[in-house]
Amino acid sequence: MTQKLKVVVTDYEYYDLRYEERVLQALPDVELVKGQARTEDEVIEIAKDADGIINQYAPISAKVIEQLEKCKVISRYGVGVNTIDIPKATEKGIYVANVPDYCMDEVSDHTLALLMSWARKVVLLNQYVKNGVWDFKKGIPIHRFQTQTVGVLGFGRIPRSLVKKLIAIGFNVLVYDPYVPEDVIHEAQAEPASLEEIFRKADFVSVHIPLTDETKGLINKDLFKLAKKNLVIVNTARGPVINEQDLIEALQAGQIAGAALDVVEIEPIQPDNPLLTMDNVILTPHVAWYSEESEDEMRSKCARNVLEALQGQTPTYLVNKDVLNVLKK
Repeated sequence: MTQKLKVVVTDYEYYDLRYEERVLQALPDVELVKGQARTEDEVIEIAKDADGIINQYAPISAKVIEQLEKCKVISRYGVGVNTIDIPKATEKGIYVANVPDYCMDEVSDHTLALLMSWARKVVLLNQYVKNGVWDFKKGIPIHRFQTQTVGVLGFGRIPRSLVKKLIAIGFNVLVYDPYVPEDVIHEAQAEPASLEEIFRKADFVSVHIPLTDETKGLINKDLFKLAKKNLVIVNTARGPVINEQDLIEALQAGQIAGAALDVVEIEPIQPDNPLLTMDNVILTPHVAWYSEESEDEMRSKCARNVLEALQGQTPTYLVNKDVLNVLKK
């Protein structure tokens, strides 16, 4: 008798798991366990005997991984894998997988929407009009896109998509990514630049840097001090890449002009966060990734990583490629 496979969804914020169920039904005998774990102990309780794990925000720490009895794969919804202790998973011979290519257009479109809303003062003027003030001067100054420079931090899939759109509209574009050859940036009709140079020259800075130990708080008061007073910072990556307190102080002191943020340090945003009271800040609820089509694609591909691993294959979107050497031993 074939033993039933157990796949645990540690946590999720969707109405149902129909996409995951559709993919995993290809396994002859599988139990899909739906959880809403928030702590390490809750993850251990629900997933210690899992063959595969699908994860959203719950912590898959070294402590959790140590307790996993037979897990072959941990697949995370989305691009980032900062919820998972990858070295520990690799040490234990567990595949870690993600979905790096599901929302390139959605995030780059949302970034562009935030940037253009700020550039044309759409949100600010909307509020004035709704409050009975019909006066274009409330939006002064507004400048042509062709006279402005956007600094793009990171040059992976999403920012490359964004740069194409920025160039088409007429913005001048600077790119910071120390891991990408300068000729690749030149081929995209952008100019390579250092982080400091971007903050000195840019009218807008768009953040597309993954959250790691090295990048946490990378955007901070030292960079804000270099910026022009009209700088607007846009973040659709991860909140903690920006030191939020430094950002708040820079906005309050008038060191920079504004921010448009889809992500913040603590999500959901806390009700006492000063960003909520600032007219020069646009906020959206970590929605840049979303469209009906991208949600289907992400969740299906996330489940497919698990399916492939449990069928004895290497997941298509394997993150910890070193695990292949561990598994050969």
